[in-house]
Amino acid sequence: MIPHLDDHDTRILAELQRDARLSMAELGRRVQLSQPGVTERVRKLESAGVITGYTAKVDLGKLGYGIRALLRLGRAESARVTKVVQQTPEVVNAYNVAGQDNWLLEIAVMDVAHLDAVISKFGQLTEVSTAVILHPVREHQPMLPVPRDDPRTIIRKVSLA
Repeated sequence: MIPHLDDHDTRILAELQRDARLSMAELGRRVQLSQPGVTERVRKLESAGVITGYTAKVDLGKLGYGIRALLRLGRAESARVTKVVQQTPEVVNAYNVAGQDNWLLEIAVMDVAHLDAVISKFGQLTEVSTAVILHPVREHQPMLPVPRDDPRTIIRKVSLA
């Protein structure tokens, strides 16, 4: 069930997705609520599972990972792929997907030799195809609730893309 979110909740979500380190006083100022009021709303959003955590965004290149890539894996036993994903620290994100591929993995590696080693590891399970990420165009896009009043709003936005 999707909880009812009003304009204040939506603005809180937008602000926290831009900067999760905001103090409750600053967040309240930005969304025009008192500090206790905004604190209570954030607590409710956390309790409802709308806010699931807070993370720091890091520049992987500055940590020594010179290459980011997407690995597309074919059919393989889910438990085996899951186990290898959990044992592979280079996997940033992993998705079990529907379509031509069964798995989509985002990895970060130091160099081409490191890339080859990670690809080979997954290649023991199934066929692997790779796409090296040259330049991320959009990452960590803040998302707001789907408008409930007019579903055509979404269709119009998609049509314009």
